[in-house]
Amino acid sequence: MTRVVVCGTGFGRIYLKGVRRSGMELAGVLATGSARSVEVARRYDVPLYTSVADLPSDVDIACVVVRSGLLGGQGTALAEELLARGVHVLQEQPVHADEVAGCLRAARRAGVLYRVNAFHPHLPVVQRFLAAARTLASLREVSFVDAACAVSVSYPLVDLLGRALGGLRPWSFTASAGSPFSVVTGTIGGVPLTARVQNQLHPDDPDNHAHLLHRMAIGTDGGVLTLADTHGPVLWTPRLHVPRVDGDLVLDGDAIGADGDLASTTVLAPAPATFAELLDREWPDAVAHALTELTAQIGRPGAESRRVEQYQLSVCTAWADLTRELGPPEVVRPAPPKPLPANELEIA
Repeated sequence: MTRVVVCGTGFGRIYLKGVRRSGMELAGVLATGSARSVEVARRYDVPLYTSVADLPSDVDIACVVVRSGLLGGQGTALAEELLARGVHVLQEQPVHADEVAGCLRAARRAGVLYRVNAFHPHLPVVQRFLAAARTLASLREVSFVDAACAVSVSYPLVDLLGRALGGLRPWSFTASAGSPFSVVTGTIGGVPLTARVQNQLHPDDPDNHAHLLHRMAIGTDGGVLTLADTHGPVLWTPRLHVPRVDGDLVLDGDAIGADGDLASTTVLAPAPATFAELLDREWPDAVAHALTELTAQIGRPGAESRRVEQYQLSVCTAWADLTRELGPPEVVRPAPPKPLPANELEIA
């Protein structure tokens, strides 16, 4: 059985759940030895290690869920140390292109794999969106992409776009600053792009205060495929075209032909029911999917692995271009919001 160690007990707690849901063996936790890490290791009944040197020799994969050097953390240095020991590494995003290139070189020297996990593309509902996007692109030419995200999850957005469109090149971005959203226009994979990015961060709570995570619409002459939120639903909206007879629009439903029977919008994949399900099932399942994808690539031909590596570097580079164009995030310090239940919007 594949043995996995999780490095970090912040967001790493989601990875711990994911390893368990993947069917792989959780071999331990690598952390600083804080009270939290001691408690987490106790809860999962696994050893707590405080240095790479202490790890047993039979660890196959390490999930590095520690801030990368780009964010002022030691995650990338830790990844390189693990790679040098012959351990495959899955590192949580974002990671700078130079760091990724260094880790890929270290992985090649050791004969192991290094992958950056953009996380959100592995969510079950996003996988359904990506499958539909690939099918759509095989049937119709993509005319445009419209997207939105918070800057804190802009790296996954770039990866999402590349996976949905079959590639990122060529890309170009031009940003117009705004608040709360900056507007980005350009191209991605050669497709016209319009995006809105909430370029704001709370310095003491950067993981919260996003107006949304991701939204994306892929348009063709046959209709629009929409990911309404990172967690769904996925919607298909056929393009409405009303015919004319003798120059007049046909405005009777029974007279517009077979298209009249098309659903105006179809839910291809529903959203999870609750936030609790996200934390306990959907997010861990995304980790499990990323781990399964990594293990499937172990031992594959070198050319195939190099294609994945080049794509990873393209994601990093395109993301760097996007964030450079956006400029530094606006510092905000809002109070914690109070989510509004849907039933309060119901009209009697």
